[in-house]
Amino acid sequence: MSRICQLTGKRPIAGNNVSHSKRRTKRRFLPNLIKKKFYIPETEQWVDLKISTKALRDINKLGIFAYLKKLEKAGVNTGVKLNVK
Repeated sequence: MSRICQLTGKRPIAGNNVSHSKRRTKRRFLPNLIKKKFYIPETEQWVDLKISTKALRDINKLGIFAYLKKLEKAGVNTGVKLNVK
């Protein structure tokens, strides 16, 4: 599975390990991703998402439905259908 946040689009970036003698070797910085299951009461559905912890904080602040609506309005493809019943 890819290490990409479904909502924010965060992905691994490249950088260097720097030793005490300032020798540099390539490394990857991986995003802090979690798998989480959300219930959206407005649409009465469960959604499995692989998200970054920053996206989880935003969801806790705004609510899952409002956050997904905000991303949909911005044109981000989240893979979640928001058909309100």
